[in-house]
Amino acid sequence: MDTNSSLTIGAVARRAGVPIDTIRYYEREGLLPEPVRRASGYRSYGESAVAQLRFIRRAKDLGFTLEEIRGLLALSHDRQRGVKAVKRRAEERLAAIDARIAELQRVRDGLAELVASCPGHGAPEQCPILRALNDGEGA
Repeated sequence: MDTNSSLTIGAVARRAGVPIDTIRYYEREGLLPEPVRRASGYRSYGESAVAQLRFIRRAKDLGFTLEEIRGLLALSHDRQRGVKAVKRRAEERLAAIDARIAELQRVRDGLAELVASCPGHGAPEQCPILRALNDGEGA
């Protein structure tokens, strides 16, 4: 926890580029430590909260799940094996993204084939797209 905890949740949200509800959610999920409470009961954050939220946001942008991000946050403090383990997890995420891209390409190719074979006019029962959707023929 920062010794200089003086930022409100709104200020942290603006600086980190996330909604206030996201900050509360990450606290509930244990991705962000519970903040110090002021005498008024309001949350009070330090700069480390902004940095951690930016880390989470960037990791999400790279396709990591919140569970994976939880692990990355833990590894980011592990001086013994952290970097090696982070690289391995990033390689796993990259492989999963590559697999998803391959699947999307297969779906795209199938749909492109159906679109190309459809004249765009005539009886609905003659439409290759509708036939494929109705009985699985085609793609």
